[in-house]
Amino acid sequence: MKKKITIKDIIFLQVVIMIYTGSSIAAKFAAAQSFFSIRFFMFYGIEIIILGVYAVLWQQIIKRFALSTAYANRAMVLVWSMLWAAVIFHNEITVQNVAGMALVVAGTVIVNLDTREEKA
Repeated sequence: MKKKITIKDIIFLQVVIMIYTGSSIAAKFAAAQSFFSIRFFMFYGIEIIILGVYAVLWQQIIKRFALSTAYANRAMVLVWSMLWAAVIFHNEITVQNVAGMALVVAGTVIVNLDTREEKA
């Protein structure tokens, strides 16, 4: 039986998801480089390292959460990716983007609240 999920666990899950989105940032930078250049391999290598760190941390996540809850929280990748796209790449965030993010966050919160009630 899994232990009760705490706010600390949820924050850890979000940090792990944020780390995962770093691989997309590295991939975007790699794609902007000349194919097979030193910088291409540097960013591609960073992406692989990030994915390796994420894989190890994900194992810790699935120890703490039911698998269905952990995967439901992965939807937050959309929110973090959109945030990084706006901050790092200066992409525009539209009203539709915000509405979609609100739905994702609401769904994630509902799944997490449901899980807490089951564990109590």
